[in-house]
Amino acid sequence: MKNTSLLVLIVLFSSLIGCKNRIKKEGNMDSRTLVKIETSLGDIKVELYDETPKHRDNFIKLAKQGVYEGTLFHRVIKDFMVQAGDPDSKNAPKGKMLGSGDVGYTIPAEFAYPQFFHKKGALSAARQGDNVNPKKESSGCQFYIVTGKVFNDSTLLNMENRKNENRVNIIFNALAQKHMKEIYKMRKANDEDGLYELQEKLFEEARKEAGKEPDFHFTPEQIKAYTTVGGTPHLDGEYTVFGEVVEGMEIVEKIQNVKTDRSDRPEEDVKILKVTVL
Repeated sequence: MKNTSLLVLIVLFSSLIGCKNRIKKEGNMDSRTLVKIETSLGDIKVELYDETPKHRDNFIKLAKQGVYEGTLFHRVIKDFMVQAGDPDSKNAPKGKMLGSGDVGYTIPAEFAYPQFFHKKGALSAARQGDNVNPKKESSGCQFYIVTGKVFNDSTLLNMENRKNENRVNIIFNALAQKHMKEIYKMRKANDEDGLYELQEKLFEEARKEAGKEPDFHFTPEQIKAYTTVGGTPHLDGEYTVFGEVVEGMEIVEKIQNVKTDRSDRPEEDVKILKVTVL
């Protein structure tokens, strides 16, 4: 009888532990950090992805340090995105060019793609261009929220084709760089036949190299989002998406509809009043 009772207690205790672990595990699925961005036009609540921890932790750090307080949405393009976070935008006089300010460091790219992409409401990190930033590292402070537009299936298919063709061109250009001395020598000698032959050879190598990887295709989730709510699909895989708007998208819409000057800066300042980690 005692042994039976002990066995029942062990089974019950084990069940409770298992239940507790399941609750903890399930809780982690809903443990993403929420941040409230209070602006002069209203509040926006965003969720930060755990799958992009460097960007998440940096955004939380800057929010707690008050870095964003008083900064502006300095670049606003309708049907594209609204950008903020430039420290130089605090108390910036009208007409001043903004967008170059930083906090002295960059963040390594964290492409959790295609899980996270540039659907409407995506929170993403701004960065400098590939010519000076080939690793696509993110700005330490500037971010943007996607507004975008709705695309049809044929437009997305054309984008897929262009991405696949561009991949061949990128590989070709890299191969050409390795033959620059040879190319300059042929140009100097006006050896058009030699240049053409080398070009065809490098293109063939580029096509073979590109063929080692499957062609790019949008996922069903991307296609559904881009053909319904919209977004900016051409930015996918180029900029880190590290969160999304969960409340206040109507405020983002208000911001994107303000009147802007030639440099895409709102004529009337749209200011971040406070950023709070919830």
